Amino acid sequence: MPAANSADTPWPVRTVARKIGEWVARLGEVWVEGQVTQLSTRSGTCFLVLRDTSADISVSVTCRRDVLPDPLGEGARVVLRARPDFYLGRGSLSLRATEIRPVGIGELLARLEKLKKLLTAEGLFDIGRKRQLPFLPRAVGLVTGRASAAERDVLTVARQRWPGVAFRVENCAVQGPNAAAEVIGAIRRLDADPDIEVVVVARGGGSVEDLLPFSDEALCRAVAACRTAVVSAIGHEPDSPLLDHVADVRAATPTDAAKRVVPDVVEEARRVGQLRDRLRRTTRARITAEQQWLDAARSRPVLADPGQLLRSRVADCDVVRDRLRRQIRQRVGAALTDLSHARARVTALSPAATLNRGYAVVQQQDGRVLLDEDDAASGDRLRVRLAIGRLDVTVE
Repeated sequence: MPAANSADTPWPVRTVARKIGEWVARLGEVWVEGQVTQLSTRSGTCFLVLRDTSADISVSVTCRRDVLPDPLGEGARVVLRARPDFYLGRGSLSLRATEIRPVGIGELLARLEKLKKLLTAEGLFDIGRKRQLPFLPRAVGLVTGRASAAERDVLTVARQRWPGVAFRVENCAVQGPNAAAEVIGAIRRLDADPDIEVVVVARGGGSVEDLLPFSDEALCRAVAACRTAVVSAIGHEPDSPLLDHVADVRAATPTDAAKRVVPDVVEEARRVGQLRDRLRRTTRARITAEQQWLDAARSRPVLADPGQLLRSRVADCDVVRDRLRRQIRQRVGAALTDLSHARARVTALSPAATLNRGYAVVQQQDGRVLLDEDDAASGDRLRVRLAIGRLDVTVE
C-alpha cells in the first residue's frame, strides 16, 4: 500500500492512474445510448466515437468486429452494453462494448412522441407564446446547408417577391451527428444580431432519420428561448419534426417560408392601388353627400330669407303685447270697480256718515261715550265730536 498522500509524500503518476482505473472499474457494465460519429476497423477491432444526442459530449468505444451489427454507419443511433476502461498509458477513458443494438425507427418515433408530450406539458408548443412575423423585416437570418436547394429556393423566391430584402446566411450541417449542435449555434448567432428580425431554419425533405436533428430537445429549447421570431421550413408537407411545433411559424416548404417572411412587392403595389381607388371613391361620395346636404340646407326658407323668421317673430311679439295690454286694462278696471264698491260700503258703515247728517258724539275726558244723562254731573267737562271738528263743553 502506498504511503499517505501529502506534499512531502506525493504519489507518482502511475499510482494516481491506477487508482483512477480502479474507481472506473467499480462501475461495472452499463447500457449507453448515443450516436455513432466515427467508425473504423483495424485488425479485427472496431473503433467508434459515441456522441450524446443532446450535448456536445462523446466517448471512445472499442469492440470486436463480430459485436458490431451490420450494416451500421456513421449517424446511426445505438444502444450498447459496455464496461468503462481507463487506459493507464495515455490516461484516457473508453468503453469496451460487448453488445451493440441499433435503435429502430419504431423506437425512435416512440421516444420522439414521449419528448413531444414533455415539451407540450412545459408549454413550449402553446399558441400564446408564438410571436407574429413583422410585415417587412430589416434583415432575415437563414440557417441551412451550404449550397443546398433549400437555400437557393428561399433566397430566389424572397428576392423575387421583394428585391431589397437583406439576408444573413448561416451555413451548417443539417444532417448527421453534429447537425443539431451546429444549427443551435447558428440560431444563437443570428438571434444575437439586433438587425435580424426573422430567423428561417430550412432544409429539404428526407427520411425520419435524416430529420432527427430537428427534433432534438436542445434545439427545441434553444428556439423557444429566442427573442427573434423563428420560421421552421423543414422537409415537405408530410414531414413534421418537433421544431415545427416550437417555432413561431411553420412553413410547408422552404419556398413557402420565403413567401411568409417577405411580402410580394407586386401584390402590395396592387393592393395599395386598390386602397387608393377605394379611398378616392369614398372621399368623392362623402363630399357629394355633404354638398347635397348643404344645398338642401341653403334652400330652406330660414336660410333663403333669414329676415322672414325675424318678421314672423316680431308679429308674434306684437300680438302677445296687445293681448297683454288688454288683459292688464281689464284687470285694472275690475280692480278699480271693486275698490269703488268697497269704499262706498265702508263709507256707508262709517260713523262719520252719521255725523254728516247732523249727529254728534259726546265723550267724557277719558274717552268713554256718554250714553245716559245721569252719567254726567253739573260742572263736568265733556267733548262733543261733530262732523267737522269738536267742542269742549261744561255741563250746567
